[in-house]
Amino acid sequence: MPPSSQDAVLAWLKDKVFSSVLDMPSGNGWLPRGLAKSHPDLVCDGVDLYEEAAAGYRRIWRYDLNHGLPDGCGPYDLVACCEGIEHVGNPLLLFQAMRRVVTPQGWIVVTTPNVWYPQARLQYLARGFFPSFPCLVGKIVPGSHMHIMPWSWPQLHLYLTLAGFGEIQIVPEPLSAAKHLHEKLLALPARMYAQRRAQKAKTEEERAFWTTAASEAALLGRHLIVTARPV
Repeated sequence: MPPSSQDAVLAWLKDKVFSSVLDMPSGNGWLPRGLAKSHPDLVCDGVDLYEEAAAGYRRIWRYDLNHGLPDGCGPYDLVACCEGIEHVGNPLLLFQAMRRVVTPQGWIVVTTPNVWYPQARLQYLARGFFPSFPCLVGKIVPGSHMHIMPWSWPQLHLYLTLAGFGEIQIVPEPLSAAKHLHEKLLALPARMYAQRRAQKAKTEEERAFWTTAASEAALLGRHLIVTARPV
């Protein structure tokens, strides 16, 4: 994950109250390192397919997230899945597992590349494949870091809702901004559509969804940081 996105996640978490974290995939351990100053007494466990020992973790399970989460983990005040769901073929199973292990007043944080920005849509129109999600024919290696599941704000909102989460929001970050002027122009029809839907919304949940859908982070960002809480 880009350093600017890591900084945005850490900034959002800085003032939150939590004492236990599940980090999956744990990767190089940037999350517990980044939280060490703001949450010095934090207990952090990790899940990773390659289970590499790293400073800051109480325990790391070697486990394939396609099967959910290992038995015996949880509960946690915070469950973080940073740059993981684009590699998973069973995302609803994973989100449901996250819902089981997060405490009732806890949070989840999910980060992933965004395929909703105009340049990505243009590439899909021209090639049939989103940026960062190429054709994998002849390159399929189970267990490797393949990007197999593209995500956007509507898809994330749908899957998180199905898994039992609410208060679903996007955390703005540097990658939320458009890189090119033409992207802002191309995003105007979608923005206006979402704004009209927000105005006509009949529930607060619907209004919140469409208001976020009209935001720069959802429409123009190349990366998503999404937070949610169990309901």
